[in-house]
This record gives sequence, structure tokens and C-alpha cells, in this order.
Amino acid sequence: MDRRHLVAAVAGGAAALAAPRLASAQPRIRWRCPSAYPKSIDTLFGAQEVVARRVSEATDGAFQIQNFGPGELVPALQVMDAVAAGSVECGFTSSLFYTGKDPALAFGCNLPFGMSTRHVWSWLNQAGGREMLAPVYRDLGVRAIPAGNTGAQMGGWFRKEIRSVEDLQGLKFRIAGLGGAVAQRIGVVAQQIAPSDIYPSLERGVIDAAEYIAPYDDEKLGFGRIAPYYYYPGWQEYSSSNDFLVNPAAWEALPAPYRAVLEMACTDAWHWSTARYDFLNPQALRRLVAGGTQLRSFPREVLAALYRAGQELYTDTAARNPRFKEIWQNWDRYRLEQIQWFRAAEDPLANFLAAATSR
Repeated sequence: MDRRHLVAAVAGGAAALAAPRLASAQPRIRWRCPSAYPKSIDTLFGAQEVVARRVSEATDGAFQIQNFGPGELVPALQVMDAVAAGSVECGFTSSLFYTGKDPALAFGCNLPFGMSTRHVWSWLNQAGGREMLAPVYRDLGVRAIPAGNTGAQMGGWFRKEIRSVEDLQGLKFRIAGLGGAVAQRIGVVAQQIAPSDIYPSLERGVIDAAEYIAPYDDEKLGFGRIAPYYYYPGWQEYSSSNDFLVNPAAWEALPAPYRAVLEMACTDAWHWSTARYDFLNPQALRRLVAGGTQLRSFPREVLAALYRAGQELYTDTAARNPRFKEIWQNWDRYRLEQIQWFRAAEDPLANFLAAATSR
């Protein structure tokens, strides 16, 4: 070996010895993440587990997020409050549970008669949705990263058949977010109840009906044993987005590479949860129907009444809340544009295939 090669080899070896291993070079961070969803709901709770797993994998275990079920650290419907107060560094929930704080939070999830999963994702990430929502979350003391979506939901479980708008008068219905405010306008008595409390409330007769998510999760919670009529479509949540909330101080203390990793992990969880629901729901619906569930579609007059009530609610809310108005106008323009595009691009083929393959 000549002198030049010897010097290069020694220098390279010294550099290798001086360079610390990646894991030891990174700060070790531990966050606690309470959830609004029971651990038994392995799709929604599973989404936050995806976030934690991806973050750990990408940082060689240096950044750890420990997940907790409802009540283990904070109650299910107080996750946002705990994150804002700094009691925990982060949390996993849906903004629809907090529309009483600011109705504009509804856009962080979805509005009744809103957009599909694909439309929501593109509005949030391509049409400026996240930028418009950031001040809403900031004023409530949190930072939000979209981290899950249920896809299309079902309309809910009912003890009796719904044949007309009159059948909804006085009906005690567990329905969250603005869906409850819309339903109230046509005579429903809306109840917001934490997911883990829905079954006992339905069993004791505290409520007459309940919507939750879709067949896979609903089957696990056993609603069909009490309320035999299962209605579609899920007008109240065409798709439902969930947020990974972060305390602003915790976010600022997070190294920039960790922030990027967290954003990517949340994106992964969003698409993981949507794909998982698409895989599991058809199988669960077949099992439910085979087990005696009575599948029903809402009458057109009921959907039309609910749609009118929704448009009236949004107009009234916009008149009182300038920020809601600004976001709603942007959101609704985008919704209508997407409806027209899909009417030409996808709906005709989807309808043809549904008819051609019906048995």
C-alpha cells in the first residue's frame, strides 16, 4: 500500500470511529397519546398504533409514542382538552366531538352530506384545507395532523323502521358532531355519547338509535343484538377524518426530522385505516345480514329533509361565524366541483358495474 492509500485508509477509519451511531445521535423522546376510541376498535385505535410504530421504526426507537385507551389517562371526549392543557403531549381523536367549541372544527372531520375520503384528502392537502383549519386548532391550543379516515359510514342502528320524517320525531339518537345539529332540525333528539358508552345506553333504552361507524366496528360492539334495523347511507359522515393532535410546546421542542417523520407516519395511518375498512366492512356486513340484521335504506324524503336542514344550518352558522363562512365557501365550492367531475369520470362506470354484477 503506498503512502497516499495508507493516509486515506487511516483518515477513513478515524472518521468512522468518530461518527456516532444514528440512534445514539438522536434525542430520545417519549410522548403519551390518549385515544377517544376503545382499544377493541382495532381500526381506529389501530391507526394511532400505526403512527407510533412508524415513528419508532424511522428513528431507530429514539422517538416513542405510548398509546392509552379512553379513561386510562383522560376520558374519551376530553382528549383535545388534555393536549391543549399540556397534560399529555399528543392525542388521537376526531374534531367532530368538539364542534361546540367552534363549529369550524367540523371541517376537520367532515360535514353531513360532505365529501368522500378521496375528496377530503385532496381538499386538506391540495386545496388549502389544512392551512385554513390551522388557525381554528391553534386558537384551541393544539396542532392537528390528519391521521385516519373511516371511509363511507352507515346511517345507524334503529329499534324501529324509519319510513318517513314523522318516524324521526322525538327519536333519541346517538349522533355526533354537526350530524346531531342537522337531525335536531327535523325533530330528532340528538345525543353525543362516547363510543364506549353507546351499547349500554342503547341497551338501557336511554337512546332509541345510534350511529357509530360501519359494519366491522359496529359488529364488534354488538348493536344488532338490540336494534335490528341497520340503515344506509351514512349521510352524517360520508367519510370521517381523525386527527393526531399535538401540544404546541411539544411540537416546538420536537427536532425537525422528527416532525417530518411524524407527518409521514400520520399520512401512512390515514391510508392504512381507509384501506383496512374497505377490506373488512364487506365481510362484516355479510355476517351481520346472515345473523338477522335487517338492512334498510333511508327513504328519499328523509334524506331530502336532512339535506335541506343541513344547508340551512350551514347558512345560519355562517351568518354568525365569519371563520366558518370563509372555510365553508371554500369547502363547498370544492365539494361541488368534485361531484361534477366524478359524475362524469367515475359514477357512470360504478353504477354500470353495480347493475352488471348484481346477483
